[in-house]
Amino acid sequence: MELSAGQRKAVFVLIVIVLAGLGFYLFTPIAHGTGRHPSSARSPSPRQTAATGTPAASAPVTTPAPTAAPTAAPGETGPPDIYQWLPFTQAGLDSAAAMVTRFGVAYGTFSYTQSAAAYVAPLRSMASPQLAGQISAAYVTPGVTALRVSQHQVSTGTASILSLRAFGPGSITFVVAVTERITSTNGTSQVSTDYAVTVTGGDTSWLVSDVELASAGNS
Repeated sequence: MELSAGQRKAVFVLIVIVLAGLGFYLFTPIAHGTGRHPSSARSPSPRQTAATGTPAASAPVTTPAPTAAPTAAPGETGPPDIYQWLPFTQAGLDSAAAMVTRFGVAYGTFSYTQSAAAYVAPLRSMASPQLAGQISAAYVTPGVTALRVSQHQVSTGTASILSLRAFGPGSITFVVAVTERITSTNGTSQVSTDYAVTVTGGDTSWLVSDVELASAGNS
């Protein structure tokens, strides 16, 4: 059945709200159970046990009366499946996010002893051939290479997805913070840069096809 203009507007607003909720659920630590665990209840101390005057076993044991399980009101339905309005499944979104995170880690990891081919090798299974070639060319930029070698720079990369920026039938763009922890002749430093990273594909098969500074591209 074709939707009216008002219904289409309502669906669009719902999708926007859903994307914000998905971003919060997928990309915040709280959503993945990193919060503090509740503390266990304390056992009565020996002083408290003695104060009762009788052993705990002498108290009668009562069994709570069973309660009926709550039932749904007539006509009540569960929450809607929001993925019916999106061009990807939940498994597809999870797979794309995992690919982007792995790419960010490899992108921010390098050593002054590596050639361009060695640096790009881990990225080739995650990026399109065109993008891998662009990254390889950027890695050997004369000024950048000279600084990396002269300072003996070694970087360990980490990546964290900040938000979901855009999506289409065959692409999703994430904003990703890539952090480089660099050790060099100058000591240890840490640099974090936000990138807009686009993956293309579908279902659970994705490749990174574009990387830009978040402030400049992939909007």
